Amino acid sequence: MAILAFDIGGTAVKYGLFKDDKLQEISSFLTPISWEEMKEKCLTVKDKYNNENLEGVAISSPGSVDVEAGVVHGISAVPYIHHFPIVEAFEDCFRLPVSIENDANCAALAEVAFGVAKQCQDVLFFVIGSGLGGAVVINRKLHKGRNLFGGEFGYMMMEDGTTLSSRVSPVHVAKRFSKAQDLGTDLSGKELFELANQGDSEAHLAVEGLLDSLALAIFNTCLVLNPDMVVIGGGISQRKNLASDIQKRVEQLKQRTKATDMDVKIAACHYFNDANLIGAVAHFLNSHTDR
Repeated sequence: MAILAFDIGGTAVKYGLFKDDKLQEISSFLTPISWEEMKEKCLTVKDKYNNENLEGVAISSPGSVDVEAGVVHGISAVPYIHHFPIVEAFEDCFRLPVSIENDANCAALAEVAFGVAKQCQDVLFFVIGSGLGGAVVINRKLHKGRNLFGGEFGYMMMEDGTTLSSRVSPVHVAKRFSKAQDLGTDLSGKELFELANQGDSEAHLAVEGLLDSLALAIFNTCLVLNPDMVVIGGGISQRKNLASDIQKRVEQLKQRTKATDMDVKIAACHYFNDANLIGAVAHFLNSHTDR
């Protein structure tokens, strides 16, 4: 028996086969421009594994996911997946049971169950990619809130009227940098960080602004929950010194505000980019107890 998992992102859709209690055959395709193309691409992937006796399909999605209704509310970088019975549509497409959960919540499920936060009770998650997702775990359970906005840190407003998502997403920061420098083409987030590491002063300032904004958001949210740990996920979490860089900035904010008695522990996620896929599988298994 096996489960096919998809992680829908603004730039790419990752997928993998969960079999023999591990995730394998991980790959991806560019995020389609329409719902019809999305179904077609996903079905093509599913057809590759028809001989695997698939048990179902587990999906990690951006947006505010109503698990019970099978609908993705809110907004995201993939606008066509919102506000209709997407689980029902995918089940019609795959002819298999389908589960769906918010991507940051999936990352949280993976890390609390198996990863860096497995010894923690209360945890905040910041999952950074083409936008910013978040999750709140209290007593080892997801806290989604009345309107499913628990952990939607990306909507937080900054002083200049922008959102936190636009300030800390390497995709958005690199796009603004490319426009400001009149490069003619948009750098990727990875390319922006590489340029900063090579000594480009403007790229360095852009990266510093991203890290400062993330540290400020983490500090402020820690004042609300005072968690055991803050976990950073998404592609940016693979940067070697990211957690320590953010930790230093948060410690400086603690000193400035005299909140020095608040212990803030920051860590990169254990599963990095695979956390969403693993968490999606965990959610599928939890929601299909009759398997």
